[in-house]
Amino acid sequence: MDPDKLLPILKTRPSDLASHALVVGDPKRAALAAELLTNPEEVGCFREYRTFTGEFAAKRVTISSHGVGGAGASVCFEELIQGGVKTIIRAGTCGAMRKGIKDGELIIGIGAIREDGTSERLMPIAYPAIADRHVISALEAAAAAQDYTRYHEGIILTQSHLYHGILPSTLDMWLEAGANVCAVEMELATLLIIAGLHGVRAGGIFTSDGNLTEEADPTEYDPHRSVVEQGVSTMLKIALDALARLA
Repeated sequence: MDPDKLLPILKTRPSDLASHALVVGDPKRAALAAELLTNPEEVGCFREYRTFTGEFAAKRVTISSHGVGGAGASVCFEELIQGGVKTIIRAGTCGAMRKGIKDGELIIGIGAIREDGTSERLMPIAYPAIADRHVISALEAAAAAQDYTRYHEGIILTQSHLYHGILPSTLDMWLEAGANVCAVEMELATLLIIAGLHGVRAGGIFTSDGNLTEEADPTEYDPHRSVVEQGVSTMLKIALDALARLA
């Protein structure tokens, strides 16, 4: 690909992208993460996709937002890879599904359940969505370097919807599947399958913004509390540190 030709949706040039990228759902979170970089530059902005490139720990990294849901996120992941990105870490919020995970605590995904509604159109559902072991190890090392010991690890349930309709939800089934299914979010499985298609390393780290094993009124859900914001801040530092280690 021409390094100076604009990618059509991200509206950035391959030459403006680093080979290692952090992806987040919220464009404002992308800007927040960019504040942790040295010499950050916004290199693309279109719709929900904002892209920044700078340095972290003297390593060149890119940060890009992908919006909500697998379909839109897949556009971001595909174009980053088209632009030459070789490692992608997703950092996002999630609902914990394991007893004992507190709000604001971090979860490292080792793989994902593919209810994202997108990846099944790209690869047969029998193909597993597995995080790269080097990415997992880098996230563990980055957490240890910050003396963060409260992180959890397990399988992430990726679902295509947040609010349920008239069809039965599978959440109760996965809650009964054992402690290894530890959280639910909306994009990791899509990332892992696209990464697998292209031979790219990928993984994810998440901040719990609620626990589905606890009795709670769903109308009281609030992901904007300070305990979650503090967890997100720590998560972004760990994710960027892990990218720098992989670089």
